[in-house]
Amino acid sequence: MSQVDTDHDETSGSSSERRGERPQAGRAAPAGFWAELRGAAAPRMAVLVLGALLLQLGFVLSYVGAFHHPQPHRIPITVVAPQQMSPSVVGKLNAIPGHPLKATEAADEPTARAGLRTGDASGALIVDSTSRTDTLLVAGAGGASTANVLESVIAQAEKAQHRTASVVDAVPAQAGDARGLSSFYLVVGWTVGGYLFAALLGVSKGARPATVRRAAQRLLTAVPYAVLSGLGGAAIVGPLLGALNGHFLALWGIGALVVFGAAAVTIALQVLFGVLGIGVTVLLFVVLGNPSAGGAYGPELLPPFWRAISPALPNGAATHAVRHIMYFAGHGTAANLAVLAAYALGGVLVTLLTATLVHRRLSPEMDPAGALA
Repeated sequence: MSQVDTDHDETSGSSSERRGERPQAGRAAPAGFWAELRGAAAPRMAVLVLGALLLQLGFVLSYVGAFHHPQPHRIPITVVAPQQMSPSVVGKLNAIPGHPLKATEAADEPTARAGLRTGDASGALIVDSTSRTDTLLVAGAGGASTANVLESVIAQAEKAQHRTASVVDAVPAQAGDARGLSSFYLVVGWTVGGYLFAALLGVSKGARPATVRRAAQRLLTAVPYAVLSGLGGAAIVGPLLGALNGHFLALWGIGALVVFGAAAVTIALQVLFGVLGIGVTVLLFVVLGNPSAGGAYGPELLPPFWRAISPALPNGAATHAVRHIMYFAGHGTAANLAVLAAYALGGVLVTLLTATLVHRRLSPEMDPAGALA
């Protein structure tokens, strides 16, 4: 066949393909819909999709489970009453069905107010033996939800005794801190920033660092990011918005620790589990951490599970620390800071130790994305 004929055949074939005609015999047919679907449903992709579904359902379960029916549990309250009345009043408050209160006696009103200022008590009932009207002191800065529930429980208890109680907010939140929620949302922003930073590093450079040195570099990179995040958050809630005024340096330090801890834990989980580590991070900080942190409802109003994990997770520890630094002279924050430091240090150690093991034993079997082949 001449060169002209050959050129004509190739041109004709290209034209027929452009017109959508059936390919000639011997040419590979394009993959069908079901073949493409099977390719999309590869085992690794199926695992990721299943993980996303479980996280979604876990999110609904955790938030609705924590908030759908808040019930007070042993809210600390002190009682100031004449000596002959005090044991009876305390006993009746502690005997309320469901044990919503944990009442103790206080020597006098200044002692009761001191307990409110340190956050050791959420309320104080001042009994007036000369009238039928008592005074309930609350600490609104510790969370409006707790103060409101405490007011409701005391009102019912007083009504049963044919008495009433006037409510005084002895430790109010700042004017710009509506319902005392600014501490919680500040911590949410810091936490989200920390794990997003680490997740983006994993997406762009591979979930598992190729070497121990690369893992250490990620941790070091998180340090200036955490410092800037802590500074930015403290500046926004303080000078910019006037929500939490004062204690600027303390807020900055807590913010830097929260952000670095969230980033370090996320990096560690990615080293342990690859891409799935990001899902574990979301489970820890979002699904479990946020509803148990004491934002919308204080820990005393949450179901047992969320109440128990609240002080052990960074969200709850940081929220409590910020509130107590702002309103309660930092009383009771040592344990919170220890929790935050433990997550930061634990993230660093797990990252470096696991990266060492992965590099020695598994690195030849990993693909560029950091997942096991």
